[in-house]
Amino acid sequence: MKKILILGATGSIGRQTLEIIDANPLDFKLIGVSGFNNTSLLIEIIRKYELSIASVKDSIQAEKIKKINPNIKILIGEQGLIDFAGFNPEEDITLINALVGMVGLKPTLRAIGINRNVLLANKETLVVGGHLIKEALKKSSSNLYPIDSEHSAIWQLLNGENKSSVKRLIITASGGSFRDKARTELEDVSLESALNHPNWSMGSKITIDSATMINKGFEIIEAVYLFDLGIDKVEAILHQESLIHSFVEFEDGSITAQIAEHDMRLPIHYAMYYPERKESIANKLDFMKLNNLHFKKIDFNRYPCLSYAIEAYKIGGSMRTVLNAANEIAVRLFIEKKIKFLDIERIIKEEMERHQVITFPSLEEIYTIDSEIKTRIYNQY
Repeated sequence: MKKILILGATGSIGRQTLEIIDANPLDFKLIGVSGFNNTSLLIEIIRKYELSIASVKDSIQAEKIKKINPNIKILIGEQGLIDFAGFNPEEDITLINALVGMVGLKPTLRAIGINRNVLLANKETLVVGGHLIKEALKKSSSNLYPIDSEHSAIWQLLNGENKSSVKRLIITASGGSFRDKARTELEDVSLESALNHPNWSMGSKITIDSATMINKGFEIIEAVYLFDLGIDKVEAILHQESLIHSFVEFEDGSITAQIAEHDMRLPIHYAMYYPERKESIANKLDFMKLNNLHFKKIDFNRYPCLSYAIEAYKIGGSMRTVLNAANEIAVRLFIEKKIKFLDIERIIKEEMERHQVITFPSLEEIYTIDSEIKTRIYNQY
């Protein structure tokens, strides 16, 4: 039986992970969760499971939880997330990192530091700190398993293959909420329409990131670190049905694809059971849906944020922190209806243009840059 800690248990990935645990009680035991804003759901989870530990936003949440379970260990704030990831370091425990934003980086490093396997859905960990994660993994026996659908697809397709024979990785993109709109129609789009994704049910931030397509840029950067390939060997294409999650093209001309319904429970399930395959609760694909698939090249003029992400990786160093910080705060401002949709890409571009790059930023430098950018931009609006 695998023991599981979930960072971000009240979010979309966290909730679907709980569904898998509930469906397989002999295989998994949940021992701890973290939650941030959704206090009511966090309390439901703590009532339902016999947990040893919980990490929460503040003392108000902590007091509510203590009333429900006086024996549970409670951690608070950002340091609480780090300590949560290192809970009982001598035990064989799997950490699922489903946090949103750069807050996921330090807990991931903590888990790797104690040789704990990490199932990663937190894009920002690799976008901002991929160089630090890579160095940490060299000194650890940890495994880093992706649970994004695109990276899970590549992971499965490369299983047993020699990476030197890979010509390119092709990540598919749905196109997001505004894929059927021309760029000229984006000026005054509403938050509500941006959050209405045609295929996936996701949290607010990643849904906005999908609409700007910066999430696909993040995924390209992630793939470079996860599969140790140059960025010129990773690309994205539009595939509005979201049934083929990635392709791998090999040097001999063969192309393999991973095909499944757009149901995140499948990549989560695959990582939780790896290296085994077992029956999952994910929706099964109706093969007849493959009769009508569409593919299209991505127009970088239509989706400039994708090009900003690729540029940030190629520049390297702290530029990736700037990319992420500017995007995080711009998305927050859009969600709070303080800026327009197209202002997101404008803010990212302006911040990248003004930044003086640090070639190999330390963890402290990453967090300093992140804080300075977010504070300055937020105060402008």
